[in-house]
Amino acid sequence: MSKEAPVIGIDIGGANTKLAFADRSIVELHYIPLWKDTHLPRALQDMAMRIKPGKVGVVITGELADCFPDKEQGVRFIVDAVDAAFPGAMYLDNHGIFSNSRHISDMRSLAAANWMASAMLAGKDTDCIFVDVGSTTSDLIPVKNGRPLAGDTDLKRMGRHELLYRGMLRTNIAALMGRIELGGVQYRVASELFAQTGDANLLLGHIQPEDYTCDTADGEGKTPESAARRLARVVCADTIELKHEDIMNIAGQIYRHQRDELSEALGILSEQHGIEKVMGAGLGELLVHDAARHAGLECTLLSRKYGPDISKVFPAYAVACLLSEYDDA
Repeated sequence: MSKEAPVIGIDIGGANTKLAFADRSIVELHYIPLWKDTHLPRALQDMAMRIKPGKVGVVITGELADCFPDKEQGVRFIVDAVDAAFPGAMYLDNHGIFSNSRHISDMRSLAAANWMASAMLAGKDTDCIFVDVGSTTSDLIPVKNGRPLAGDTDLKRMGRHELLYRGMLRTNIAALMGRIELGGVQYRVASELFAQTGDANLLLGHIQPEDYTCDTADGEGKTPESAARRLARVVCADTIELKHEDIMNIAGQIYRHQRDELSEALGILSEQHGIEKVMGAGLGELLVHDAARHAGLECTLLSRKYGPDISKVFPAYAVACLLSEYDDA
């Protein structure tokens, strides 16, 4: 890797691999579902040949994919794939420390560490709750005096309202909520993967078809018509039985339920840490802003500072920026 070439950051998740240059000149998001195939090594090799970066900073969240028997083996697979493509890559762990693969004493310290990069950059100059709502999950990271205060594992964060396993695209409606109300009747939600939050957000105009980067529940289209058909199925109906207004009502209830969950978690963390400011990032910035408003908190969206493309891949951009500063120190 050339010293004069750009510094890049890579965020490798279970569903998406994100890449960003520290100078913001290139931003990419690749849908690479680790549980379905193993073409991550090839994809990284292609990136390396095409980009030829100077320095590479990496954060990992894909180790939880159920193709791996445990987190350590998941991390090792990803590290091996990265090192083969980008020799000398630097990995940020869940304590905010960079190491290359030869000097990592605990592989598990790299697991689910992308929030650390984001929170370190977003909270560098202000106390805040950094919130990143992506396709699959929502990270809520309290930051005070530039120091992220979240638990250092997903398990700990799940128990501290710092990780909600809900996202803008991939969340199964049946996992999100148990009932849908239509015409004064409470309908129990079918326990199947009939529809996802991406369908509700597409119908509501919160995302565009090109934002719907993951597979749909039925493998069919990413149009409003296809999304409506899938949403009707969550109450065991179809678009002949339900009017369009009914399906839009379903979409609205899904969105509000997710917003209220996020708002509740924000309120808890705000009270615990005495923080009144939220910094929002990710595909779900609109959801973050709405949830913060309902919690009575001030919200700043990172897209206004960095642009929407960077906001959607913020962990990758953040680790690139942190590595640039690390090299300059």
